[in-house]
Amino acid sequence: MMEHSKNGKDPILSAKGVTKTFEDQPVLRGIDMDLFEGESIVLLGGSGSGKSVFLGTLIGLITPDAGRIRILDHVVTDFRKEAEWKELWCNVGFLFQGSALFDSMNVRDNIAFPLDVHTDLSRSEIDTKVSRLLSMVGLGEIQEKMPSELSGGMQKRVALARTIAMEPKIILYDEPTTGLDPVTSDTIADLIRELQLRLGITSLVVTHDIRLTFKAADRVAMLHEGKILLTVPLEEVQESTDPRVREFLYG
Repeated sequence: MMEHSKNGKDPILSAKGVTKTFEDQPVLRGIDMDLFEGESIVLLGGSGSGKSVFLGTLIGLITPDAGRIRILDHVVTDFRKEAEWKELWCNVGFLFQGSALFDSMNVRDNIAFPLDVHTDLSRSEIDTKVSRLLSMVGLGEIQEKMPSELSGGMQKRVALARTIAMEPKIILYDEPTTGLDPVTSDTIADLIRELQLRLGITSLVVTHDIRLTFKAADRVAMLHEGKILLTVPLEEVQESTDPRVREFLYG
């Protein structure tokens, strides 16, 4: 299947015909998606729609039954070795739904972890970068605090600082506002947009949060029962006449 192009450019992430079945239950029924450099797509869907499973196929946690996934010129559905994934992960960030901070590490060490593992930066260079990353996500000098001392919103922002530490080209967000109050959710949405505009990061945001969608999306893809119902610019999603889309948006 041919990939679409945008202004003559190929997508930075492309999924074609991706399927996945668990115990005779189809979850993904042929997902097609193109994500272009510098844009933010929100993949919107309710519980059980398959959005988390699709995200899992993009990062190597779940192997699709069929289809082709290409990310940054790597056909990841052809990967057979973990080393191949590790190379890609240096350029693709992932923000986990639960933040996934290391409980036994302070904020500094959590953010510094990928830099310690993947770079030859000195301790002082890493400390300087950690301070800069904390500033970028709106946090002050909290390097010595433990995750248990932070609110849910602060944990999410620390996790986001860690995600951008390696300066990824793409960030995949898994339900980034789940469990957060509306004000904190808006802060996270604003950060997603700010990182896109300031750093040129390409974003795929998986969520069921309508408010987040309208703050963070350039385009919206609606996933329903394992299929993409539509992929349209944000301003057009409100005009959809599909009753399934309208039910999700307006209840």
